[in-house]
Amino acid sequence: MTTRAKPYVAALLLALLAALPTAGRAEPRPPVVIPDGLPAQDREMLTLALEVAKRSGDILERWIAAKDVSEERLFGFLYYPVPKTDPPKFTTDWDKLSDRDILPVEEGALGRSAAIVYAVLVDRNGYLPTHNQRYAQPLSGNPAVDLVNNRTKRIFNDRVGLLAAKSAAPFLFQRYQRDTGESMVDLSVPVYVKGQHWGAVRLGYRQVEGR
Repeated sequence: MTTRAKPYVAALLLALLAALPTAGRAEPRPPVVIPDGLPAQDREMLTLALEVAKRSGDILERWIAAKDVSEERLFGFLYYPVPKTDPPKFTTDWDKLSDRDILPVEEGALGRSAAIVYAVLVDRNGYLPTHNQRYAQPLSGNPAVDLVNNRTKRIFNDRVGLLAAKSAAPFLFQRYQRDTGESMVDLSVPVYVKGQHWGAVRLGYRQVEGR
């Protein structure tokens, strides 16, 4: 095991222990403890991901409170296919709300470091309603171009994507080989809405040596 990998193992063990079920209704979650052994860059990314997850959960709860979408529909996980899209794209009862309210949060996170490749919110099935603007360019009709430039409103149900979306651990670091050929770290933090696990925030970033 490399020296670089050891902090990930320790962090993963801590995350899995914290995710073990407890008896009865879920209680308010204590603040996540960031392991001291994580490299500086990973600590920075985890701090950011936790911030974005909290803000995203608050936004989704405001939608419910304002009756912009019902809790039932938000947790209904219904997807409406967008015709003639490959890979398939989907809309939902709330993705336009995400385009309005979640995008500024994602773009703010993306701008925090040049090493960040993406900063997105996904639901529990890996559905990504609103990608960063750089990956939500108009469809060109060229599959090779659109695979890179229009990745929004897809369900990312690859192994890394599903683990990120479904994990209830406080955080999860994974090695990610993107379908565009890029390799990076994928960090996910769960998002809760009214005490229920709804999905996750995912940060993809390139490691900077020495940090």
